[in-house]
Amino acid sequence: MSSTSAFLQYVISGATVGATYGLTALGFTIIYNSTQIINFAQGEFVMLGGMLAVFLLRWGGVPLPLAVPLAVLAVTIVGILVNRATIRPVQGLSPLKLIIITIGVSIFLRGGAMLVFGRDTFSLQAFSDGGPINVGGATLLPQSLWVFGITILTVVGMKFFFEQTLTGKAMLACACDRKAASLMGIHVDSMATLSFAFAAFVGALGGVILAPITLTAYDVGIMLGLKGFAACILGGLGNPFGAVIGGILLGIIESLGAGFISSGYKDAIAFVIMLALLFWRPSGLLGGLRAERV
Repeated sequence: MSSTSAFLQYVISGATVGATYGLTALGFTIIYNSTQIINFAQGEFVMLGGMLAVFLLRWGGVPLPLAVPLAVLAVTIVGILVNRATIRPVQGLSPLKLIIITIGVSIFLRGGAMLVFGRDTFSLQAFSDGGPINVGGATLLPQSLWVFGITILTVVGMKFFFEQTLTGKAMLACACDRKAASLMGIHVDSMATLSFAFAAFVGALGGVILAPITLTAYDVGIMLGLKGFAACILGGLGNPFGAVIGGILLGIIESLGAGFISSGYKDAIAFVIMLALLFWRPSGLLGGLRAERV
């Protein structure tokens, strides 16, 4: 493989994984915009999406076209329960204490997944048949097309929801000023629950579309969550579309670093970038593009 083909291969592979980072980062941003909380259980939503799809397919005998939406729906319900059981009862606490609670939720979900699914690594069936596609000497898996397509549809759908629907605008109003939003008749608690549902939904989507490519296990949510947060910082915390772009950029940078430097530094690259941005540009690369909310 020539250097150009190798470069293209790393970009394709990185963008595929980075799209999942972007969906994870989008979940962080949705909850942050509605509650000002950083939900460190977001990575477990991603893990549960992939693991539940495998469980339904292998042990439940559910066909793949039904197993995937059922897994996403189940994780969405988990997100709602997480908010109602752990965040809503103590919503008067400081954001820092609420963040610590989400870390506890992450540990609980990961431990529960280990007890239910075991410690093994699982693979999920690809969404469609067919061999790899040759693109300029690089290989593009059909599953990568599913990853890109679902990510684009999710981002477009979220953009429409937040900009064109009353509920979406109400969620953004809660981000600006929860008390003022409440005085205007917006049910703030419902908006917070909805934000957790959306975050779990996009996280589970990321988990099911990535599982056929990178495999899944009970503990994959730790790293996916941290990299999703790094992508969130890269794109600008609070900027949903910047978060997705940040995830894709992060995936590409990781892949290029692993390919041309050393795979041993692959995971470290995300955190070096995050720390550098926190010192150099805390608002993120696209933080300045954030719209003013009224």
